[in-house]
Amino acid sequence: MEYIVEKIGMSRTTSVPAKPVTLLRVLDAKVCEVNEGTAIVSYNSGKKMNKAIEGQQKKYSLSAEFNRFVTLTVANTEAGDIDMTPLVEASVVKSTFTTKGRGFAGAMKRWNFSGGPASHGHRFGRRTGSIGNAEWPGRVMKGKKMPGHYGNCQNSVKNEIVSYDAENKIIAVLGSVSGANGTLGRVKVAK
Repeated sequence: MEYIVEKIGMSRTTSVPAKPVTLLRVLDAKVCEVNEGTAIVSYNSGKKMNKAIEGQQKKYSLSAEFNRFVTLTVANTEAGDIDMTPLVEASVVKSTFTTKGRGFAGAMKRWNFSGGPASHGHRFGRRTGSIGNAEWPGRVMKGKKMPGHYGNCQNSVKNEIVSYDAENKIIAVLGSVSGANGTLGRVKVAK
């Protein structure tokens, strides 16, 4: 079963020794249509509506707060509020978020290269250096670790559930989750 969540941030438990936890808030969502286990689910993304979304809202007769639609695997058998019982019984979840985008990054930041010497008389600095081809094969091999686009890609990680507050719909998962605070992602019950 999948849920749309917002990353609140990181904290720690009060037990000794303290454990790092990430707090995730499950968004209010409505199941609009169910087809063989998958469903069209609407939720509030905080963004403005466009004409296409207004048409979908008329089709499913939703209020203005549910302004985004996504396909999820749910426990529901019919339209209505999303079923939270699988989340109460879960012990491990797989969370999928978009990582922080860092734009065009150099090799030292992107691949953790050490760089050149910091003494006088060199021109190496933070540059990549030689990429290693002479006469054959005469090209840069695919997958070479070089400067380029870094971040802003989907990342999934399995986390153990430390606690779940059903009243406030907040999940505390052990360890970290990708992405900045306030970003939206998905959580899937793994165990």
